[in-house]
Amino acid sequence: MAKQMPALSDHLRAFIEAQHLYFVGTAAPDGRVNVSPKGMDSLRVLGPNRVAWLNVTGSGNETAAHVLQVPRMTLMFCALEGPPLILRLYGTARMIQPVDAEWAEHAALFPPLPGARQVYVLDVDVVQTSCGMAVPLMDHVADREDLNDWAARKTPAELGAYQQQKNVRSIDGFPTGLPADASPSS
Repeated sequence: MAKQMPALSDHLRAFIEAQHLYFVGTAAPDGRVNVSPKGMDSLRVLGPNRVAWLNVTGSGNETAAHVLQVPRMTLMFCALEGPPLILRLYGTARMIQPVDAEWAEHAALFPPLPGARQVYVLDVDVVQTSCGMAVPLMDHVADREDLNDWAARKTPAELGAYQQQKNVRSIDGFPTGLPADASPSS
């Protein structure tokens, strides 16, 4: 049975910190809904009602386009090991990019990842748990390094060019707010 609460408990914080995978859901008023899997060491619980996650250069930038229009965001975690549990964090997100004054402070929360592009800070207004009894049990073998390896082989100029080609508009044509002269961290 689903339960809603106003904030994360210590138990749920520990659950989040043990996860290797989470999902981000966003949507603009029109167009496609985006659900994106996230991994790596890219999420931090900042308090009972705030989390931050680091986004790296990828094939798209849907989250950025959506948050610029409608800042609602949902993060979902599923227990793939241990007792069943699904945890959703509903809230309002804001995007911080390398050109923003807050970038250094927020990027320092994470290990340096090549191609780091945005940090999203989610102010959580509803925490919801549900059973997760239909989610399969799975073993975590290893984190994939493919994306980091790909980004590490690029110069900052090459990453910037890739972002300008692939990341300035969503698949629905919405702007992502990526600055034209941004150089991603390496």
